[in-house]
Amino acid sequence: MRRTKKPRREDLGLTRAEFAVLRRLDGPAKIQKFLFGLKQNFELHGDTCRPVREVLRLRRAHCIEGAMLAACALWIHGEPPLLLDMRAERDFDHVVALFRRHGRWGALSKTNGPTLRSRDPVYRTLRELAISYFHEYYNKLHHKTLREYSRPYDLRRADPAVWVSGKKNAWAIPEALDELRHYRLAERRHLKLVTRLDPFERKVGGLLQYRRPRRKK
Repeated sequence: MRRTKKPRREDLGLTRAEFAVLRRLDGPAKIQKFLFGLKQNFELHGDTCRPVREVLRLRRAHCIEGAMLAACALWIHGEPPLLLDMRAERDFDHVVALFRRHGRWGALSKTNGPTLRSRDPVYRTLRELAISYFHEYYNKLHHKTLREYSRPYDLRRADPAVWVSGKKNAWAIPEALDELRHYRLAERRHLKLVTRLDPFERKVGGLLQYRRPRRKK
């Protein structure tokens, strides 16, 4: 594991209490447990990309929001804050935070279902890691939709005042991910052979950790 320069609390613009929460998350297992404990952000009032401070305040997140928090915690403990973007066809993208152990890649993930969750650090390449999500990455019509993965995005390229301590949506981060080079996971001739989920897989895939709240009448 390559060490990197740790940011000071003042560099991130966090309060002592906010910084202390992230300091306690001193490893991928603790970070992932914290992400699982965050309630799901269902974006009931419109699309969001909340910075780390807002996620800590509200204790809710969706995938990119959780990935940024995870990356920030890794950075505080001397690891590079890297994101990986996975593009889907007729479906939503998924973003995870990356980490390495003994030359192998792993991923930290915030998701509300049982499938697109974290990955242990056993993958030799980012393609191996990304394709581990292929079978379980599907849309409401049960089509497998994952198509591409990106180069890693180092959040040190972005201003912490935007994605860590900001009070507004950090839209600059998903925009930067969109601009990254992406790589195809499979050729068209291979994708023609991909099947839809079977009924049992659909049943299991329908499980949710947090139930979507009902709209008030």
